[in-house]
Amino acid sequence: MSEEVLIPKMKRVDKTKKKFRIPWLNIAIIILCVLLIIGSTFLNINLKHYIIPPELFSGEKLSAQDFIFSIFFIPQIPVIMFVCSLLGKKMATVTTMLYILTGLFIVPIFALGGGIQYFGEYGFGYILGYIPAVVLAGSFLDNKYSYWNMIKAAVLGVLTIHFIGILYMLIIVLIRKSGMDFALGWIHAQSGLKIIYDLIFSFVLILIGKYLHACLKYVLE
Repeated sequence: MSEEVLIPKMKRVDKTKKKFRIPWLNIAIIILCVLLIIGSTFLNINLKHYIIPPELFSGEKLSAQDFIFSIFFIPQIPVIMFVCSLLGKKMATVTTMLYILTGLFIVPIFALGGGIQYFGEYGFGYILGYIPAVVLAGSFLDNKYSYWNMIKAAVLGVLTIHFIGILYMLIIVLIRKSGMDFALGWIHAQSGLKIIYDLIFSFVLILIGKYLHACLKYVLE
């Protein structure tokens, strides 16, 4: 057999070996992002800002505290959008699925625990919404990290999570017969004003993720 025939065969063998190489760095980054999502689940930030209270126009006597609005904000949805921006659609989808499967079958890492029984929790729909949100937002970001695409990724990603979360909650309410008052109260508490904060922080973290994504892409290459 001549060298001309042998060399191409050797090259084909080398290419085959490369396909089965385990991307340890990718796996490590995915695990770190899963830990970041878990950490954000238990991070409760007290956000305060000034407002104009309606009572101001009714002549009631107000204190300085009445002009301050306070809300406790859990930044998990913005962190999901950050992971999407940092890793790209494919790796972020794997990360999100790994987080959900870990909480359902391995370790109780969700806010109220975990396990297969978590399917019956009112808020589990928000967690399930992470996967389509990452796929949708990642589609825009994989195309181009323009400001317009980042805005679309933040808006559609956040709204997808809240829409699926509310829809899932309503199904559980119907099954448990919890009543419409409970459902409306839940929507107000979980998806009312918090959507605005999710949108703002999601865009900021997507923007940060844009620059870290460029650095990460250079390292992985």
